[in-house]
Amino acid sequence: MRHAFRVWDGPTRFFHWCLAALCVLLMVTGEAGWLRVHMLTGPAVLALILFRVVWGVIGSTTSRFASFVKGPTEIFAYIAVVKAGGRWPGVGHNPLGALSVLALLAVSAGMGLTGLFTSDDIETDGPLAPLVSSSMVKLVSGFHRLGGTAVLIVAGVHLAAILFYRFGKGEDLILPMITGMKTSEGENVPSLDFKSWRLAAMVCGISAAVVWGCIGYLTSLAE
Repeated sequence: MRHAFRVWDGPTRFFHWCLAALCVLLMVTGEAGWLRVHMLTGPAVLALILFRVVWGVIGSTTSRFASFVKGPTEIFAYIAVVKAGGRWPGVGHNPLGALSVLALLAVSAGMGLTGLFTSDDIETDGPLAPLVSSSMVKLVSGFHRLGGTAVLIVAGVHLAAILFYRFGKGEDLILPMITGMKTSEGENVPSLDFKSWRLAAMVCGISAAVVWGCIGYLTSLAE
């Protein structure tokens, strides 16, 4: 008998889809040359990443890094189970998928941070570009452009994994990230701890205040 149970909390799903939407917006505005919108979107990504880092420590069970970030032994054990055609008994992100999560967080944070120091050499500069030399701005701008390629690569691997699980393993990873619910073949439904939206909203607000507050303070130093 199949049993439905909650696996993802609302804040984690909110983060996931907001990050995806903001990354698409950054790509579109960057390619189209809408740099003012692009520059406003970057700090929003940083605030979102900071929220996810904090939520990964104090959030719901399946959102915590401690619940899914594992060492090489667990990762190779998981790969062995998949190769053997077995089904991983855990819930949430699997040990291999955790690497994808960390990579997405890292490249998104890197893009957001480098974007603060970039310049198009025409009329649009990142808010913190005046704090560093012109040679450093040029160097960081180069890394920022490379970061766009890194985001596409990581996102491509992420989508490929989703398709593999959907058509190779018969497991839908997208629907649970939309509804928060997952089904299990067994009778044992895992006991998970879910945190409130109120806590998530507080963390999100503080994260936004920290990011924009730091940018505002550092910008004032350059004036």
